[in-house]
Amino acid sequence: MTKQPGRVPAAESDQPAVDAASPGGRPVFAPGAAVLALLALGWLAAMLWSTREAITSAAAGITAISLSAFALPGVISAALVAGAATALAGGNLLTRRYGDGATLRFVGAIGAGMVVGLIAALAINLTYFDTSTTNVIAGTTAAAAIIGGAIAGARTAPAVGAVVTAALGALVFVVAFSRARDPLFDLFGAGDSQQSLVDAAKWVSRTESLIAGLLAGLLAFGYLTWARRRALRRDPQTPALRWPAYLLAGAGPGLLLLLAEVIIRIGGRSLLDLASALSEADAVAQTSLGTSRVDNGIWMLFVGALTALIAFGRTLGPAHTDDDPAVVDDSGTTPPAAENETNAGTGTGEGEDEDEADTTGHEAVDVDPARADPAR
Repeated sequence: MTKQPGRVPAAESDQPAVDAASPGGRPVFAPGAAVLALLALGWLAAMLWSTREAITSAAAGITAISLSAFALPGVISAALVAGAATALAGGNLLTRRYGDGATLRFVGAIGAGMVVGLIAALAINLTYFDTSTTNVIAGTTAAAAIIGGAIAGARTAPAVGAVVTAALGALVFVVAFSRARDPLFDLFGAGDSQQSLVDAAKWVSRTESLIAGLLAGLLAFGYLTWARRRALRRDPQTPALRWPAYLLAGAGPGLLLLLAEVIIRIGGRSLLDLASALSEADAVAQTSLGTSRVDNGIWMLFVGALTALIAFGRTLGPAHTDDDPAVVDDSGTTPPAAENETNAGTGTGEGEDEDEADTTGHEAVDVDPARADPAR
């Protein structure tokens, strides 16, 4: 029985028949999820504590409403990341015990986010002053934690872990960057005029977003690389994640910031309106800060995604094509796989006689015997 040229039987194909989305049918974990959850919860507690200190400070000279509006974005971003990180750690536990069920993982992720949101809301109500702004902060924080938990219910756990890691690193950097704002204002030409201050503030904000996006992209790529190595140690047949996973992981922190802005403008709308109604200067400040947060999220989204994608591209090797020469082993013979590919490219295969193989490479010509012999 002969084979058709250019075809390889299914039994002889060396390509894995397993989809990369569910490698080997085994569950995929997010490494270090417990540590991420502890760090994210610690960051949320620090944001809640700093907000409480700012609101209860009598030396600030600003009303509690205005200070609450200024502190709300940091608390909401921290609650999003904390809910996602805690749900990711809970998802790993559920997967180890009950298997990789999409429905169970999603329900468990929402439950973990609800637990984080409930604890944060109780902490706010018990430690903050009993005002209308306190209830707004508590409710919006709880909603952000639940939404973060729902995000962690995605099936690709390593990509979610990369987003959480990059977002947490970016949030810490933004707070640390505040110490460098004053020197950068002077560097970008901030003077006594109002226009020079506005222009300098724009450049400082763009510099912060650019560096935060670069950091987020590198952290996302580093986490996925680490997760890939751990997965290979557990199962050498685990397929690698494709480029969309790296693109999403790099863009994840920017997407979380934009999502936090949506939560703020919906859940904290009453607080923002109260702060804007205090004075014309407060209204301008709230509008300017909202626009700046949206710009920062967009910058981090594109810069982080591009950074992670470029870093992933540098790890790829050259693509092999059908025009590549056959590989010859140490014995000087061509391997059977390469020989079969060569035969398939020339139109010959096993079981074909030599006459057919000879005529595949040359054009067939009908020769007249009278013309072939000049003596005739």
